[in-house]
This record gives sequence, structure tokens and C-alpha cells, in this order.
Amino acid sequence: MAKIATYVKESWKELTTKVTWPTWDKLQSSAILVMVTTLILAVIIWLIDLVIRTVMMGIYQL
Repeated sequence: MAKIATYVKESWKELTTKVTWPTWDKLQSSAILVMVTTLILAVIIWLIDLVIRTVMMGIYQL
């Protein structure tokens, strides 16, 4: 049990003194970047799916 308490104390110390936390502005810009990137990838995957579906429908109708 003492090891767990030591681990928690050391983790808390590291999180409060050694970790550099981002500013609010930097956090917002990173979140926006992630959302835009996710949206772009979703559109690309949708387009690939649409092309494959169209090709497969053409093959099935032969």
C-alpha cells in the first residue's frame, strides 16, 4: 500500500511541477486542427467508399 501512495504522490508532483501545460489559445487551436483534419479524412474515406461502391455496382450489373 505504501508503494501506491508513493506512486500517487510522485505522479502528482510531476504533473504539477514538471509538466508544461498548453495555454488556452494553443489548446483551442490544436482542437480546431484535430476537428478539421478529422473532417477532411472523413470526406476522403466517404469519397473512396463512393467510388468503390460505384465500381462494384457496375461489376455486379454485368
